[in-house]
Amino acid sequence: MKTSPRQEVVLGRQLALLRRQAGLSQRKVAELAGLTHSAICTIEQDKVSPAVSTLQKILKVYNRSLSEFFTELVPASRYQVVINPEELIEIGSQGVSFKLVHNGNNQRALDFLIERYAPGASTGGHIKHRGEEVGTVLEGEIELVVDGEQYWLAAGQSYVIDTGLPHTFTNHSEQECRIVSAHTPANF
Repeated sequence: MKTSPRQEVVLGRQLALLRRQAGLSQRKVAELAGLTHSAICTIEQDKVSPAVSTLQKILKVYNRSLSEFFTELVPASRYQVVINPEELIEIGSQGVSFKLVHNGNNQRALDFLIERYAPGASTGGHIKHRGEEVGTVLEGEIELVVDGEQYWLAAGQSYVIDTGLPHTFTNHSEQECRIVSAHTPANF
């Protein structure tokens, strides 16, 4: 069985490295990303893990997608066919787990996520990126707000959204919610 080990990602350290490579101060990155200086500082020191929407704002300063950011850390000589659970790339935080199924190919056209939302967890803010997303709720229930319209989904229900519209996922229930989703183009 062929596998390739994934590195443990130290998010803050990698963001600090990108900032230094770009020749920017923490204050300048904060200004360009629309965040506070203290937020950038605590993230770079790995004291907090940023929400996906916050990480996207920071990476936009460096002209990188989530996918590029995480796969730059994982050298790939050949693209994997089988990806083991421990090789999935975690890009979520704060009660929201987004496990990106990724084989090292940065030229792929599709993202696939295995998502978990703890009770009370939310993607926070309004996520917005070019493309389309299709997903199915496997377990639990979730509130989906798309462009101000509210939808409630339960296990077995699916959704299709234009991700260019602002959208948010929130688990208001007392049990975990699990979703699988596919996104095109590959933005993560």
